[in-house]
Amino acid sequence: MNKQKLAGVLITALLLTGVLSWMFTAPYLGNEGLARMPGVIIGGTPTPVLDDFTPLNERFPGPIRMKQAGFPPFVTYLSWVGTPDGVITAAHPDGALWAQHVRDHGGNGWLRIGEATYTMEATEIFGDERICMMNQWAAMAGITIDDLIYEGAQPLRNWEVFFWKPRQER
Repeated sequence: MNKQKLAGVLITALLLTGVLSWMFTAPYLGNEGLARMPGVIIGGTPTPVLDDFTPLNERFPGPIRMKQAGFPPFVTYLSWVGTPDGVITAAHPDGALWAQHVRDHGGNGWLRIGEATYTMEATEIFGDERICMMNQWAAMAGITIDDLIYEGAQPLRNWEVFFWKPRQER
């Protein structure tokens, strides 16, 4: 193999290693661009679902990780609030891949809160119930549903709301 060919193979291998490392390790947290799709391994310890997710709000105030069943197998960071019956999450009304996947293929998936990973099912919420849940989500973040969380974002009132409840095994 000549030097030029060897250099091409090495560069290709290096790039492939870089992309796979990024996909499998979820190295950074963000809410824009590629950071909204950080990896494919959710990790954590499979844990029986709780009777009440509310106590987790204070113990784990940051984003949680979510992975849906099926393809694509990406882990996504979500802002959330625990309730007695499940977990409220919200998505920008911008065609988020995971939100569309729930609509098209059902909401089976996993939520990782801290080191615990729960088997859950998401349902999109509409109408007055959506506003009520968005108010709870906004209160957890210390803002109102008429606030913007960053420049150029939609007010929280317009966001899409999904409620995660323990998945019933069939």
